[in-house]
Amino acid sequence: MDIKLAVLDMAGTTVRDNKEVETCFAESLVQAGLQISEERILAVQGWSKYFVFETLWAEVLGKDHPDYRKRVDENYALFKQILENHYKKYPAQPQPFAEETFQWLREKGVKIALTTGFYREITDVILAQLGWNKGLDDNHLANGQGIINCSLCSDDVENGRPAPDMIFLAMKKLGINDVKQVLKIGDTPSDLEAGKAAGAGVNLGILNGTHTKAQLQAIENTDLIEDLRGIKNYINNEVIV
Repeated sequence: MDIKLAVLDMAGTTVRDNKEVETCFAESLVQAGLQISEERILAVQGWSKYFVFETLWAEVLGKDHPDYRKRVDENYALFKQILENHYKKYPAQPQPFAEETFQWLREKGVKIALTTGFYREITDVILAQLGWNKGLDDNHLANGQGIINCSLCSDDVENGRPAPDMIFLAMKKLGINDVKQVLKIGDTPSDLEAGKAAGAGVNLGILNGTHTKAQLQAIENTDLIEDLRGIKNYINNEVIV
């Protein structure tokens, strides 16, 4: 299989996530007056963050409640404030082997798209903290020798994960016509669901992120790998022992 594009998740896959996002979610929910279990919060990891609040408030109030949209918007704004304050205090760090994997993919001629359920403002903060915004233009595409070729977030598409919209947009922006030439990797069930829905040629779950092996095994996948080095086994039929 000739892979031309690697679509990689950010938090938990290429960016360290020691439950920071989960903790910020929980804090914002508590401050907004919602008591949601850790298991439920974990189950929605990887989704568009606004859609998460729509879903959780719909479960509590119902979408027809007169305060539904107001509660969603207020809770989302609160979450953004908490999350942005977190990253100001604790700058983002790469996952093990992330930057080595980016370099290896570039050397192999594989284009790199980073996708995330975050909104654009915090996505750009994280990219800048890591230095991964090098070479990206105003359309978040590399116009030269970038670390990555493209950055996409939930703001860029109509439907965030688990829908495959970000994968298809990455293909369009980077000139990839065959989804079988796409490798998708992420650490959440919604990442695997998006890869499956797109029909990605390789759909990998990674085990050093936010979810357990059992949680990822429940979703159809090509394989589960321990860390980013496992990608090498699926690029251009090259098997690394």
